[in-house]
Amino acid sequence: MASDATDAPAQPVPAKRRGSYNCGRCGLPKKGHVCSVPGPASSAAAGGGDKAGEPQPQTKPRRALHFDDPAASAVVLDAVPLAVSAPPLQAGSKKAVDVEEDGDGDNDPPAERWVEVGAGRRAPGVVLVEVLRRLSPRSVAAAAGVSRGWHECARRVWRAAEEVRLCAAGVSSVGALMARCPALARLVLRMDCDVDATTLACIAFSCPNLQSLDISMANSAANRISGDELSRFVSEKRSLSVLKLDGCSSLGFINISSSSLSRLWMSGLSSLTKAVMNCPNLNELSLDFPKQNNDSTDLVALMDSLGRTCPNLRNMHISSDRLCNEAVFALESANLRGMCMLSLVLGSKITDAAVASIVRSYASLELLDLSGSGITDNGLGMISNTFPNTLTRLLLALCPNITPCGIQVAAAQLPLLRLMDCGKSICANPQPEAGRSYSGDLTDGIKFCSKLPVQRKQQATCQKLIIKHSALKKLSLWGCSGIDALYVSCPELVELNLNSCTNLHPERLLIQCPKLEDVHVNGCRDMLVGAIRNQVLNEFAAAAPRVPCKRLADGSKRVHVPHYMVEQLEEHEKWGSRPRKSQCTVHLT
Repeated sequence: MASDATDAPAQPVPAKRRGSYNCGRCGLPKKGHVCSVPGPASSAAAGGGDKAGEPQPQTKPRRALHFDDPAASAVVLDAVPLAVSAPPLQAGSKKAVDVEEDGDGDNDPPAERWVEVGAGRRAPGVVLVEVLRRLSPRSVAAAAGVSRGWHECARRVWRAAEEVRLCAAGVSSVGALMARCPALARLVLRMDCDVDATTLACIAFSCPNLQSLDISMANSAANRISGDELSRFVSEKRSLSVLKLDGCSSLGFINISSSSLSRLWMSGLSSLTKAVMNCPNLNELSLDFPKQNNDSTDLVALMDSLGRTCPNLRNMHISSDRLCNEAVFALESANLRGMCMLSLVLGSKITDAAVASIVRSYASLELLDLSGSGITDNGLGMISNTFPNTLTRLLLALCPNITPCGIQVAAAQLPLLRLMDCGKSICANPQPEAGRSYSGDLTDGIKFCSKLPVQRKQQATCQKLIIKHSALKKLSLWGCSGIDALYVSCPELVELNLNSCTNLHPERLLIQCPKLEDVHVNGCRDMLVGAIRNQVLNEFAAAAPRVPCKRLADGSKRVHVPHYMVEQLEEHEKWGSRPRKSQCTVHLT
């Protein structure tokens, strides 16, 4: 039998790819070893229902910096400027591969393998992916160059990313990042360089499933996107629902047509020759026009077209010094009955007639912002009578024609109010300029003095304000230099802004807000700051000793409480049985 075996032709021995001789989970030799550490292979064997060749179902990593359920598949990468990733290892490289392969481990996804993390220690790939996805893109790109195992884990992070926030210095860094993220749906860019059609083309090519795009400008960067380029980009992105652009001074016109767009924010607009937005599903619109002398935008025509092209509009913000009553009347003809939030800012030509139009057009406003307008207490009364059951936020900053009386009436008639801003609306009348005496020497030595201007009778600048509300949470009175007496009684108030209230007297101030957390007193006098500290921090009450006394049943006299009752009281306070006053912070800056 031995000779037959010798004469037989030698059979070629098939090449066998061997894995590691040690266990990939505990590190002990595999021969005669039963591993007690659970892992992907042991868990699959314990199930008994999966086949050897079938890949196990993967659970995508949770979204970073969010508290979602484990089933969430989104990944957020909060970014600093991106560095180009290290190139992958070449096929002929002799660098050791630190990914353990047990049996048929080649069929396992990279995150299910064990990766060398240094000093002879190994960790599951899914753990390393969880760590990498919480880093910035620069750190993820640097980690990809550690080894092949790290490179595979970093690659999985890129491929699973659905939202990226990036501060980019050029189009090349944006393109390098987009090529790694095929599943990207939300992109937030802060550009340090100029933005033009090249940037839009790069984003459109690299992100076919983009749903949200936010581009803001940093430092002296400029937005050079034209109206034609923006219209082409929006029409090509069928899935785009949110678009936010900053510095849109080069548009020239707006002609946007999209059936998927639901939110549109554009700032820095100037001199629009045409504004057409055919977006039937648009429900939020924000247009910001900076103050310019040569702005020729026709806001009346813009408001008139919104009702025909955007019938589902619910939230609107328009900021422009060209706002007037005619623009509000055109918005009334648009018949936007579903409006919930209306903000018309810096329209100094808006009067009570525009308020009457708003009252007639909308019946369920939750937020109304008329800051910078010329409305009076009559308009404020119409607002209070129309929206007592819906209005929760009212902003009337920089409205010089309203008085403390109108503010008090509004606070009393709007029971659902949560936020009220009346900053710099109650200002002291400017003091008359003192007459200057001019003297000069004539040829004969006679001196003359100019006639002093006639002093007109000024209205009283000292006014008092009383705010009593059961649901108000934030109250802003910044810059109200015309208030010298203030009484605030709001049990739910958490924030109070009194910045630059220069004429408010400490002895005429009373704050009764037990839940107050923040008080802003920048620009106030030192005595006023001290009085506010004494009231909100309850210093005097804290310094007063507690007398353990109790009256008799007939109320005749007070006697000292027994020692054991004092100990019980202290024990109740120790365990939080008695409600404590929340700590309040007084902000001086």
